[in-house]
Amino acid sequence: MSQGSGVIRPNILWISTHDINPDLGCYAGIWPGAEYAHTPNLDALAARGVRFDNAFAAAPICAPARSAIVTGCYPTAIGTMHMRSKAVPPPTVRLLPEIFREAGYYCTNNWFTDFQVDLPEVVFDDCSPAAHWRNRPTADTPFFAMFHGMSTHESQLYLEDDAFAAATSHVTDAERHDPAAAPIPPYYPDDEVFRTAWARYADLITEMDHWAGQILDELEADGLLDDTIVVFWSDHGKGMPKAKRWAGEAGLREPLLVSWPGHLPEAATSSGLVHTMDLAPTMLALAGIDVPSFMHGVPLFGVDGAVVTEPNEFTYGGRDRQGEAEDRSRTVRDHRFRYIRNYHPDKPAMIHTDYSDQLSTWAAFRKLASDECQQRARGEALTTMTAAQRAVVAQSKPREELYDIVVDPHELVNLVAEPANRRDLTRLRAALDAWIERYGDLGAVPEEVLEEQWRPGGVHRATSKPIAEIRDGLLIASCETEGAILAWTDHEPSASGPRGPLQREIGMPSGTGSIWTIYSEPVPVLAPVWVKAWRLGYEPSAAELVASPS
Repeated sequence: MSQGSGVIRPNILWISTHDINPDLGCYAGIWPGAEYAHTPNLDALAARGVRFDNAFAAAPICAPARSAIVTGCYPTAIGTMHMRSKAVPPPTVRLLPEIFREAGYYCTNNWFTDFQVDLPEVVFDDCSPAAHWRNRPTADTPFFAMFHGMSTHESQLYLEDDAFAAATSHVTDAERHDPAAAPIPPYYPDDEVFRTAWARYADLITEMDHWAGQILDELEADGLLDDTIVVFWSDHGKGMPKAKRWAGEAGLREPLLVSWPGHLPEAATSSGLVHTMDLAPTMLALAGIDVPSFMHGVPLFGVDGAVVTEPNEFTYGGRDRQGEAEDRSRTVRDHRFRYIRNYHPDKPAMIHTDYSDQLSTWAAFRKLASDECQQRARGEALTTMTAAQRAVVAQSKPREELYDIVVDPHELVNLVAEPANRRDLTRLRAALDAWIERYGDLGAVPEEVLEEQWRPGGVHRATSKPIAEIRDGLLIASCETEGAILAWTDHEPSASGPRGPLQREIGMPSGTGSIWTIYSEPVPVLAPVWVKAWRLGYEPSAAELVASPS
């Protein structure tokens, strides 16, 4: 933590994981089945800080949800709602770590990105598997360090036995979860496939907890625990049917823990409605940095460190294209009800995609649906699934859904047609309409139209080359491209190396940002220097050599 001009600049550590709901021990009694978890390190973090009990992702799948967290914006408002895509956000939009870098923070990402844009290398000092706050230039340099764990990703649920044992090598025999005790929701078949998947899901969370504990141990060993805001979050719900990819409770509800000893409440809970995208403005506000007006999220703490009791009246989310599966749903939630509007009710909720249909839980549902077709062919009553299970794999979905989460946390009873809930239905319809009216919904625009607007003829727009000079020892630079980021260096930049297919898909930067200093105002330099410009969604400019006038 650094302090200058009377402003405390805390360090910030983000520990995030993939594909889990609030299935941590500290959420027992709050989230159904959380008592099954074994997460001593994250439980201890919750005891040192604030546990948010009603935190929600903006989307039930990775890249759109992560784009919201790193921009503080609704994906449907900035064009990052499809999984995956390379969006061109409005020129006002900036990525959170870039703002912190400009403010003097050492920013690292270890290592996953997936923010729906090609990441300019200037955003992070280091974005790699080796990125760590310990590499910052001085011990007094404040840092923003992001660690993104992969151990709970849905792919890990379905590994072969030997590979799964290796992936959970830190889980002791005593910590292994008994499939027979798994708290299977009523919309899943109570069979070996789902009990095994659920037990594995819990084992992976325990493995992830061990990894998170190692990072926290390093922070404590460095004497930084009291000087650092620590945040734990997940991107969206678990990698099983009716969770990940579904715009409902199990797809969107997330664990969120925030700790800063001596500055934020300890052993506290908050029941206020929270978006995970609220993290971006929250971090800036706690660090004493102005929150940009383009952000849609709101700070979760007051200037005195107190938790904002009701930061949002509603939370919003949506489901759009997932791989090759095109769909569109929007949802709004208050403290009691969730309303979902499905724009393609003729499409199944469990829509086919090549990847997910290879997973054992998806295949099990498909097999049960096939078995019921055989029962129909024989003129028999349907007995292989319950009504709740049959709804998961149904070939269509309601145009509207309304659930009372307080009495129906698994969203089994659709109340849309209930006269007693007409007022709530009308109220939430209006809330969703008002949200779309205020922020827009680019998901309503055909994707090929958006892509043509962003990349005419399939060609990326180019960031204009910087206009730069050294005058009286000061570097003065600008760029004609609206929304461009400018940076300079006195080290001759090297050519960027090639990126592999995954690196291109998730938008990993093509070079290191450590040599670049973000430019925001005239700065003293010793010639020569190089200046470069980036604009999110555009090709970057070439690096321009700038020398002193002769």
